[in-house]
Amino acid sequence: MITTQQLPLPAYDHRPGIGPTLVFLHYWGGSARTWDLVVDRLAGRDVLTVDFRGWSRSSSLSGPYTLRRLADDTLAVVADAGVTDYVLVGHSMGGKVAQLIAATRPTGLRGIILVGSGPAKPAAEITPEYREGLSHAYDSDESVAGARDNILTATELPASIKSQIATDSRAGADAARTEWPLRGIAEDITDHTRLINVPALVIAGEHDQVEPVDVLLDNLVPYLPGADFTVVPNTGHLIPLEAPAGLADVIAAFAPVA
Repeated sequence: MITTQQLPLPAYDHRPGIGPTLVFLHYWGGSARTWDLVVDRLAGRDVLTVDFRGWSRSSSLSGPYTLRRLADDTLAVVADAGVTDYVLVGHSMGGKVAQLIAATRPTGLRGIILVGSGPAKPAAEITPEYREGLSHAYDSDESVAGARDNILTATELPASIKSQIATDSRAGADAARTEWPLRGIAEDITDHTRLINVPALVIAGEHDQVEPVDVLLDNLVPYLPGADFTVVPNTGHLIPLEAPAGLADVIAAFAPVA
């Protein structure tokens, strides 16, 4: 039975099962359901998926929508759900949030999986001009479709998943939609990432244009001593939607049942 929690905390879904709990954090423009295809392939696992503040079912929650606020929210959700033994799985923006959480060394955290994650050190390409352009990526249905089909993905997705991406991207509060591109993406969190003391796995998409393999190797892995690194073939940035089976296998291998 899935337990669904609504406001005032960010909305989340908790599916009881065998631990450690996998706590899934979505990308900028995504939602808890971004992980559905992955979760479906992790039958029997204890799973927690969150709609970040300002997005989807949590879109009415007031700001700020900073990375640190999202990290604090996630810790509050974990406590509310009664989760005491868990692994964080963060995608893109959610990966950067996961790094901030792990840096606080919370009780019960046993590992961190970063999927196409925002790196600890922003890449040189993240210029003010780039950030301003990115802040308009979700302005309209047309701009969302362009970003989805030409930048975010490297594979042809079913119409239903394309529609889901479009709906979720437009479902954020205005201030939440601009917080990541204008500020969060450019935040250097290397001093925090260096503090992470649990096993870490960095997962890259072979054809990811947003967080390319070389960026993750240069701007994230060096700040996670001993981290494992793997590349999911034939996928772009939206790995949970483009290659859910392969991603689920990698997650299960890194975070086996206790």
